[in-house]
Amino acid sequence: MSRAGNIIDKGLAAALKLAELTPWDELTLHAIVAEAKLNLADFHGVADKADLSAGVEGYFDKAMSAGPLDTDESARTRLFDVLMMRFEAMEDARDGVMSYFRWRDRTLPGLQIRVRGRLETARWALACAGLDAQDGVSRAAMIAGLSWAILQAERAWRQETSPDLTRTMAALDGELVKMEERAATLRRRAQRRKDGSDED
Repeated sequence: MSRAGNIIDKGLAAALKLAELTPWDELTLHAIVAEAKLNLADFHGVADKADLSAGVEGYFDKAMSAGPLDTDESARTRLFDVLMMRFEAMEDARDGVMSYFRWRDRTLPGLQIRVRGRLETARWALACAGLDAQDGVSRAAMIAGLSWAILQAERAWRQETSPDLTRTMAALDGELVKMEERAATLRRRAQRRKDGSDED
C-alpha cells in the first residue's frame, strides 16, 4: 500500500472510532489526526475531512478481496461470500458506521457518495467474485441489479440484532436469488432473439 493510502486508511479507522460517540458531521480533521496518532502535515495534499467521508465506502469494499476465491462455488455463493465479508467488516465498526450513515443519508454530499459508492461496491463485488466478464447479461444490468441487492441487505444490516448477522444474510441471499432469476430470464430472452435472427 502507498504511503498516502496508509494514511487515509488510518484516518478512516480513527474517524469511525471517534464517530461512535461523536456525530460524523461534527468530526474535525484535527480530532481524526490525533486519534490516528499522526501529524496534521501527514494529511496535507493527501486527504481532508471531505476526502475521508468520500472514502468510507471504498474502505469497506477492500474487505471483499480479503479472502480466497473458490471457483468451484456457484456465482451466487461467491457473491454472497464476498459481500458478507464487507458486512462483517462494517459490523466490527457498527456504531461508527451508523453515525456515518446518518450523515450520508441526510446531506447532499452524502447522498452523492451513497449513489456513487453503491455502484463501485457492486463493480468490485463482481470482480472479487470472478464475475466481471460478460455472461449473456449486460454489465450495466448486472451492476444495477447487484446495487439494489446491496441496498436491501444494508437496510437489513441496520436493523440487525443477531451477532451472526442472520437478518443480513437472509436479506442478501434472497436478493441474490432474485437477481440470479432475473439474469436467467435476460439470458433466455437474448438467446431467443439470437435464435430468431439466425433463422432469418
